[in-house]
Amino acid sequence: MAHQQTARLLSHTIADWACALNYEHLSPEAIQAAKLFWFDSIGCALGGSQQDDAKILLKHYRAMGSGKGNATAFVSGFKTNPVDASFLNGHMIRAMDYNDIYWKADPCHPSDLIAAPLALCESEGLSGKDLILATIIAYEIEMRLCEIGRPGVREYGWHHATLSAFAAPVAAGRVLNLTPEQMVSAIGISAARTFCPGAVTAGKLTNMKNTVDPWAGRMGAESALLARDGFSGPEHIIDGKEGLFAVFKHVQYKGQSATFDGEGLIKDLPTSPKSHYRILDCGMKSFPIEALSHAPLTAMMKTVKEHKLKANEVKEIKVEVIARAADILGDPHKYRPDSKETADHSLPYSLAVGLVDGMVTPLQFKEERVRDKALIPIMDKVKVVANEEFEALFPKFQPSRVTITTNDGKSHSTRVDVPKGDPRDPMTEDEIAVKFTALGGDVVGKDQCKNLQKFIRSMETAEKLGGLFELATAR
Repeated sequence: MAHQQTARLLSHTIADWACALNYEHLSPEAIQAAKLFWFDSIGCALGGSQQDDAKILLKHYRAMGSGKGNATAFVSGFKTNPVDASFLNGHMIRAMDYNDIYWKADPCHPSDLIAAPLALCESEGLSGKDLILATIIAYEIEMRLCEIGRPGVREYGWHHATLSAFAAPVAAGRVLNLTPEQMVSAIGISAARTFCPGAVTAGKLTNMKNTVDPWAGRMGAESALLARDGFSGPEHIIDGKEGLFAVFKHVQYKGQSATFDGEGLIKDLPTSPKSHYRILDCGMKSFPIEALSHAPLTAMMKTVKEHKLKANEVKEIKVEVIARAADILGDPHKYRPDSKETADHSLPYSLAVGLVDGMVTPLQFKEERVRDKALIPIMDKVKVVANEEFEALFPKFQPSRVTITTNDGKSHSTRVDVPKGDPRDPMTEDEIAVKFTALGGDVVGKDQCKNLQKFIRSMETAEKLGGLFELATAR
């Protein structure tokens, strides 16, 4: 018998799965997670709307567009087409680098992609259930793509937005109820346009760092709309001739050809309320600080809370972390931060301000707080030490131990292996609400923050999503 040449292309398998998945197939845990990630993401967007790059983009799209359309940009309430809206909103979610995080072979932030299904749900008059389904699909495919590189694409100089362009059209296409054939085209259209070099996150950072992934989200929306109208795209874009797997096979990494686990991409795709959905494995950022500071700050906050410690009672804060964290976050310059950028990469500052204020949110990184001389004596109580034993456990764990010695000579020590916000120690809805209000309180007001929380909590009951945009618009 001749060897069968027609092994199914992966785009078809993914399209068939996504098109067949309905709201009734989702697990209650996945639905709850989707709502919490929306709560977190909209908080990030409210804060992100105040960043310079978000303001430049809004000004640009106002100049380019008519201000008419059936999709809305957060905060400004600017009306436009769903493709531009998905980009503006996706960028706001990403702008502060404070949204979700998943890291296996490649890193990713699946919430960079969910503004696209949201914009299409709004423009098509769809419901909260439609949005939840598409959100869970976005997380599933994006996170799987980040697991299957051997090694990840970032190891040879490409950005993960390259992979996002394969996931975004699947989520957007599900909202538009594409046929499997149209979905395959949408994947091909989007991915063919969005290969992204790692230069955007290497060396000197620019506004593109937080823009390439939302751009992939935008491409997903546009590709799904084009596919619905009959525009075609290559079905072999993942594992066929000169597709993703083939073009990376030419790359040598430590003497081996780079490869992908194509089987892993589609193995055990979830199909019922009993299935495990990947969205449950994604993490959140509980603090607006450099990633390796999260575990030590988590450890300190736990100690302070448990023993009700006050700043004036503390004699020393000893912080044991892995060597690279000590190097990046505890050098002498970090004891006298004079800007937000230095402060959010400083362990002494993060711990001192957390001890005094009882929380670490973007409010703690406003210029007048960073320059407050009263924090200097407290920063000087922080001793950062590299711990050899912790090194071996990284990156599966991010171990750190914080020992607080008080003026009466008592010591309290807490070790944390996973930072708050990791799925192994997830943020609660109340903790997300603190973050949300810190980000959005000054933008839309505290009452609207509370009402947004209520809307998102019962999102599955919303027939249409207009109410969400009303609440996410500054009055």
